[in-house]
Amino acid sequence: MTTEIKVPVLPESVADATVATWHVKVGDAVSRDQNLVDIETDKVVLEVVAPEDGVIVSISEDEGATVLGEQVIAQLGAAGEAAAPAQQSNEQAAPVAAAATEGKDVEIKVPVLPESVADATIATWHVQPGEAVSRDQNLVDIETDKVVLEVVAPEDGVMGEQTHAEGETVLGEQVIGNIVVGASAPAAAPAAEAAPASVESSDVLTPSVRRLIAEKGLDASQIKGSGKGGRITKEDVDAFLKAPAAKPTAAPAAASAPLGDRSQKRVPMTRLRKTIANRLLEAKNSTAMLTTFNEVNMKPIMDLRKQYKDVFEERHGIRLGFMSFYVKAVTEALKRFPEVNASIDGDDIVYHNYFDISIAVSTPRGLVTPVLRDCDKLSVAEIEKGIRELALKGRDGKLTVDDMTGGNFTITNGGVFGSLLSTPIINLPQSSILGMHKIQERPMAVNGKVEILPMMYLALSYDHRQIDGKESVGFLVTIKELLEDPTRLLLDV
Repeated sequence: MTTEIKVPVLPESVADATVATWHVKVGDAVSRDQNLVDIETDKVVLEVVAPEDGVIVSISEDEGATVLGEQVIAQLGAAGEAAAPAQQSNEQAAPVAAAATEGKDVEIKVPVLPESVADATIATWHVQPGEAVSRDQNLVDIETDKVVLEVVAPEDGVMGEQTHAEGETVLGEQVIGNIVVGASAPAAAPAAEAAPASVESSDVLTPSVRRLIAEKGLDASQIKGSGKGGRITKEDVDAFLKAPAAKPTAAPAAASAPLGDRSQKRVPMTRLRKTIANRLLEAKNSTAMLTTFNEVNMKPIMDLRKQYKDVFEERHGIRLGFMSFYVKAVTEALKRFPEVNASIDGDDIVYHNYFDISIAVSTPRGLVTPVLRDCDKLSVAEIEKGIRELALKGRDGKLTVDDMTGGNFTITNGGVFGSLLSTPIINLPQSSILGMHKIQERPMAVNGKVEILPMMYLALSYDHRQIDGKESVGFLVTIKELLEDPTRLLLDV
């Protein structure tokens, strides 16, 4: 009996998709929740995982093929039925493969770094020397100031020497290790037998489980895997989270120690966190930063959104949020106040005639500000889709250097976390940043009467060396007026 492997259901706005990368081949034994194939759409990359343990019987769509939602692309057979023949064929083919490629070393290099990135740091090795690796398996994460780059195995083989350890600084195209191509599986078997129950290395984690563990801030070595070969599944993570009382009772002796509940953990800053820290300090120390505040009545936008959100989602295939209104209002205000849409370069002020807006996004690695480009040319639906795409890429760690480069102005929304008021710090080399906050009902005086209205505080931090009080206050009042009367955005008044 076989199980069909299908393309996931695609959003209404996505007509078709492309088979990006197969991580398995016909005859491979797979375990439940193992990532089988990446399906790429215009916006995101979807992972298709194995619904149960088994063996890949057939693959009907190769890499690069265009597929539709719920289309069958492979067949998964029961482990007992297909494992034996596959194993026999592999054993028969092994001497030929070994004779052809055994002993061939392939260098593992750091990817080419962009011109704006001088060096990088080895963040995590996912394999150890002597371990068997398969083609396209992630070997090591390389972290730059902006993004994390994955280095995958070019061919099947065994991990050889690792010349640079985690935490070391490396350059673009620098050799950091090698793979012995064509080495037989028994060469790596002793290492596997020495620690059969170990689940500490992340090579036994599927990408979805790895992300879940990172989001919850857990240690994979503390989670007992119930999958094949000790593999950790999503259910194992859920069970670990739902049983917090089981962890302290495992070591009752520690509770009696004088400092049993006063432990501390020291970890080095990630490269991204170091960059964030340095840039924030630079912004505080090198700019004459000042913040001006105002408040906006969100009822008109909330009423407009309530009236049209269902029709909007049905037509465009994306939810209508508040951020598209913020971006529209900021873009119009930037047109009217070119001083705000500028930056300081030495003794010069550079005025930009385009409108690229950075959107602050919280990710498991830290706060990043990917750029939504040419906002003056985008519709509300295109802005919503662009923001969602950047948020998904940030969550999955797939933001590129191009996504992070540039930007004339930044919008940050602390309101999603409950912030009522804040003073955001400028995102250099930009000259200003707008902080949005929590929408909260408050009693307001309207035409001599008290009304309960959904109000939100606005905070504009700006570099006073470049922007005067008149321009900063006028800019913020313009945003307030546009948000309180969204029709102005359509009529350009």
